[in-house]
Amino acid sequence: MRVLGLISGTSHDGIDAAVVDFTTNGGFTAHGVDLHGTVLAATSVPYAPELRARLIAALPPAQTTLAEVCELDTLIGQAFAEVAADIAAEVGGVDAVCSHGQTVYHWVDGAHALGTLQIGQPAWIAEKVGAPVVSDIRIRDITVGGHGAPLVSFLDELLLRSRAGVSAALNLGGISNMTVVRQDGLVAYDIGPANALVDAVIVEHGLNPLGYDDDAAIARTGQVDEALLAALLEDSYYALTPPKSTGKEHFHLGYVQEHLGAQGREIAVADVVRTLTELTVRTVARDVEAAGIGFLAVSGGGCRNPLILDGLRAALPATEVVLADELGAAADSKEAILLALIGWSTMHGVPAIVPGGTGAREPRILGTITPGVGPHELLPESERSHRDIS
Repeated sequence: MRVLGLISGTSHDGIDAAVVDFTTNGGFTAHGVDLHGTVLAATSVPYAPELRARLIAALPPAQTTLAEVCELDTLIGQAFAEVAADIAAEVGGVDAVCSHGQTVYHWVDGAHALGTLQIGQPAWIAEKVGAPVVSDIRIRDITVGGHGAPLVSFLDELLLRSRAGVSAALNLGGISNMTVVRQDGLVAYDIGPANALVDAVIVEHGLNPLGYDDDAAIARTGQVDEALLAALLEDSYYALTPPKSTGKEHFHLGYVQEHLGAQGREIAVADVVRTLTELTVRTVARDVEAAGIGFLAVSGGGCRNPLILDGLRAALPATEVVLADELGAAADSKEAILLALIGWSTMHGVPAIVPGGTGAREPRILGTITPGVGPHELLPESERSHRDIS
């Protein structure tokens, strides 16, 4: 079964897509199912600048309107549909799609997630591609006490379970999250900001039209401001016990501006960017060291920032730090691959929650399904015999 995974992460810079061909003739085991996946194609397509600007302007802590949310839901859904149609045509069609959409709000009250909202209307994708679309995948996890994040722990456990000792997978998107796998189980949670704060400063000052610090070019010209860094590290979120989740509702431009104002002095923009980059290194390294992790596989846009990756390797001499490619999931498309896996699982009635991964009390089948075009069954004929897999 060919499943297309689509996602725009917390960096909200574009759409990642991957088509995975799943067969049940051996491979990793997910809830008793021997599954093998081959990535047929993967891509990343930036949002149109105007759409990204509208999205950024609507995100917390900014105020917006229901009219703007409705329009963005449609425009992002159409953008996802265009990317989906192109990559589906490239591989000769797909049987199903799983779209994460774009997170615009993640409602957390202290240590508890209460709700989450992703937009990008899936009906546009179903109509354009013709295949059923799984979407709205996070909320079911929250209904059973989970945080709805990091869902990637489902894939991480499959990739890391055979390794000896303590291993982990780290994703450096807008927010950093980590899955720690031991022989007796796993824990997964959001560590804190990865690229979110740096990106916010880059966009605010117009330092790079890409909206991020490409190759750490700006951070390299600055110095770490230790007083500012110390204040940032005192955030109470870091002291919460996992499982926990966070997002741009907490770590945003206003958060940086508040800390800068509290310093009562002028700090060069390059120094701010360098300090925020170091914040990611310090918070991640602290948690990796505390967990006794011997092997760390890194993915997400932040793994392409040499100051972050080299900083982690320098701060963690006892840990083998590699790119996720070494596990068979490309660092740049790992989350899109995860979405394809969740899509396959939902279409076959297989839960995509791992105990300990999000804090959920029990496994659940994730998402809702928008039917494809035509009076046919949701699953292709070749897959219908697998309906009762559990």
